[in-house]
Amino acid sequence: MYYVYSLKCKDGYYVGCSDDLKERVGRHIKGHVPATENRLPIILDFYVAISDKYKAFEFEKYLKSGSGRAFIKKHLL
Repeated sequence: MYYVYSLKCKDGYYVGCSDDLKERVGRHIKGHVPATENRLPIILDFYVAISDKYKAFEFEKYLKSGSGRAFIKKHLL
């Protein structure tokens, strides 16, 4: 499975994708991911499990777009 996830950071949100959600979120929390190391503390806000790798990365890309951010605000927060 591939997981598209959102983290609540001190200055907003971060969206990512991983095939090992527990390990990846753990790395974010410990500050080992450059994109979020200066945005601590973080908490896992939501995740979606998708079996197809390419669909998962396309969904991540969509969530990072303007309409994807609007979708998150309307349906997931």
